Amino acid sequence: MDTIYALASARGKAGVAVVRISGPLAFWTVEKLSGSVPKQRHASLRVLKDEQGDVLDEALVICFGIGASFTGEESAELQLHGSIAIVKSVLAELSKFDGLRMAEAGEFTRRALENERLDLAQVEGLADLIESETEAQRKQAMRVLSGALGDKASGWRTSLIRAAALIEATIDFADEDVPIDVSPEVLDILAKVMLELESEVSGVRISERIREGFEVAIVGPPNVGKSTLLNALAGREAAITSEIAGTTRDVIEVRMDLAGLPVTLLDTAGLRDTSDIVEIAGIARAKERAEMADLRVILIPSFGVTPEIQPKDGDLVVIGKDDGGSSLNASVSGKTGQGIEWLISSISDRLSVMASGASTATHERHRISMTIALSTLESAKNEVLMGADRAEIAAEDMRTAIRALDALVGRVDVENLLDEIFSSFCIGK
Repeated sequence: MDTIYALASARGKAGVAVVRISGPLAFWTVEKLSGSVPKQRHASLRVLKDEQGDVLDEALVICFGIGASFTGEESAELQLHGSIAIVKSVLAELSKFDGLRMAEAGEFTRRALENERLDLAQVEGLADLIESETEAQRKQAMRVLSGALGDKASGWRTSLIRAAALIEATIDFADEDVPIDVSPEVLDILAKVMLELESEVSGVRISERIREGFEVAIVGPPNVGKSTLLNALAGREAAITSEIAGTTRDVIEVRMDLAGLPVTLLDTAGLRDTSDIVEIAGIARAKERAEMADLRVILIPSFGVTPEIQPKDGDLVVIGKDDGGSSLNASVSGKTGQGIEWLISSISDRLSVMASGASTATHERHRISMTIALSTLESAKNEVLMGADRAEIAAEDMRTAIRALDALVGRVDVENLLDEIFSSFCIGK
């Protein structure tokens, strides 16, 4: 196997730059550069030199033995001064060593998967952690990276192996150690696993929203203050404001962090009857995006006015453009800032309630694997209820469910997914 290396920290000038080396020649490489191999898992100050003996840098060097590194392989990290020139010269020197090559995108993490240091769900959690921008995203990614989903899958797998073993024992072994009727225990196991799977599946959509961002649409008639409110919430001029009706023709998106949750605010075209073809298209798009949004802030010009769209549970109906502050209850003004804090708090509270329903599973791939397992377990339950002569079919259904859960954490049937997953990683990770 090749020994790979790459810059593991961000490119550009910095205080410290980290070069990672992993593979069978990692320690040999450190010895070539610094003259000796430091004690494993201890940071040691070393002078790094090129093959002519010229000094490249004075760096902290940390070595990790097989099974004790991120990749599971013999590895080393060179903590260099973060000069672009130093990093370039060290990488150039490493390229001269036989048996070493530059790592591909995600290759360190892929080796961690192959060496069973991480399961596939943890790999996805690591990718999400790298991409996280808000506290909710960080916490969710850390939960997956810690192995929470893998632990659950392992528990389900153990339970289903027990259930399948009971069923298969009635087929293959007819002695006194095997209960005459194992169906009550089997059905109890299936019921518990299915209940937990159903809970996880139901929360995947919310988990995806935490990962990708909730959408909050601001809707209402023209000139009710939608664009001004968006600008006030965003803290910048994201949308053009005008007294002319129909100024906003398309959906304008602004990404924000609200109470640690990722949120995309949508400013939509004013809802009204019009003969303008372009505005008609904008209104249609506004209604479509508003319908798909997780939450809608419906602005109305005054109390008693019927909203342009029917509010759903959780939607906020608010008086917009209340610049004079005459209606302090459920009213806002993007111009003066009146009611903005209340609105942000109200949106955050509603989204936090939604976020509380998130599951450990965070990707559509997870949902599909668990849904397949649920479907086959439902079939297995029905076969068990039909009697002992259907035991073989029930056992096969359970094995199918186990394989679906194995795919969840990358034990089987995921090779075609790996290239796609690791393509999201940067070189050095």
